[in-house]
Amino acid sequence: MTDVEAFARGCFQRTETDRVGVELEFLVFDAETPTRQVPIARVADALPPLPGGSRATFEPGGQLELAAPPLSLSQAVAGLVADLDAVRLAFSGAGLVLGGRALDQLRPPRRQLRLPRYDAMAAFLGLPYGRLMMCSTASVQVNLDFGAHPRARWNRAHLLGPVLVAAFANSPRDGWMSGRQAVWHHLDRTRTAPVASGGDPAAEWAEYLLDARLMLVRDRAAEARGAADGAVGCRVVLDGSPYRDFARVAGRPPTGDDLAYHATTLFPPVRPRGWMETRYLDAQGPDDWPVCVAVLHALVTDDRAGDTALDAAWPVRGAWTRAARFGLAEPRLRRAAETCFRAAAEALPRLGAEPWLVDRVDMFAARHIEPGRSPALDLETRV
Repeated sequence: MTDVEAFARGCFQRTETDRVGVELEFLVFDAETPTRQVPIARVADALPPLPGGSRATFEPGGQLELAAPPLSLSQAVAGLVADLDAVRLAFSGAGLVLGGRALDQLRPPRRQLRLPRYDAMAAFLGLPYGRLMMCSTASVQVNLDFGAHPRARWNRAHLLGPVLVAAFANSPRDGWMSGRQAVWHHLDRTRTAPVASGGDPAAEWAEYLLDARLMLVRDRAAEARGAADGAVGCRVVLDGSPYRDFARVAGRPPTGDDLAYHATTLFPPVRPRGWMETRYLDAQGPDDWPVCVAVLHALVTDDRAGDTALDAAWPVRGAWTRAARFGLAEPRLRRAAETCFRAAAEALPRLGAEPWLVDRVDMFAARHIEPGRSPALDLETRV
């Protein structure tokens, strides 16, 4: 217990910086035949050098991820814009296009990567939602420093979550504005539900770690032999045992590495890792993702904007499911989003945002927030 509490407390690091790290996932389509599966090798061959310094990797279904290093808001966005411009130009010559949605509705889920970690995840999460999550979803992940007051930022990120899920819902499926969030909702809730917030963040994260079901137990002998992936030789745990029962399940006490790896198999909407990962935003089109980054950064890191946004979001606190299902068609979520976007637009110049980025936020608000139209409603003619 003490080791878990110490680990959890280490996940909430005070900082003097306000860096932003951004991870963009995109579904990649064949430009002529969008229903065709695109092999990872074809995408990798088409990737150009990335002038902004992003790192390109792939998700299990072939989704492309571009991850920018933690920088100031303006630097992080500018670097990713440059990288995406380069990718889009190269892809146009290779017959490829980046998708503008967060859930693939055109192709069945098919896993392309066969790493042991993904094998274990697929066996644990099961069908159909495990495969859908791994192979057919895409997100915008925004990583933020905790600043001098980790508890305040942690609480803001959670309380604002439903409003921002509705504002950026971009994956219509089966009556949900965010079908991607619906997929996550149907997975193991001990690892995908929000962490409790409002109390001591470290204590709440420690309880979450202990209560979450074990996905796998790793073979320490395989790791000692220098296995390339920590899950080599792993045993999938399918009996529902929580992490607090690790010793009984594994036949040995857990190590610090076991706990750290367990934490990487948990996917709450906000996850602490020494910084704060916000994982609840649907992927956007290549021109709209900067709005996600700018709005979240402004509302979480600027105290004046954050206080205004929290007052507006309080009536819809915890409404994650309603936000994903109805998006901005839910009147209370739309009203809260209007206030949040105004507060963000006012804060961004204080935070050093470039004028074009503030304009982009205003345009997104005029197109989606004010009329109560989540981006999902514009997807009928887009891949």
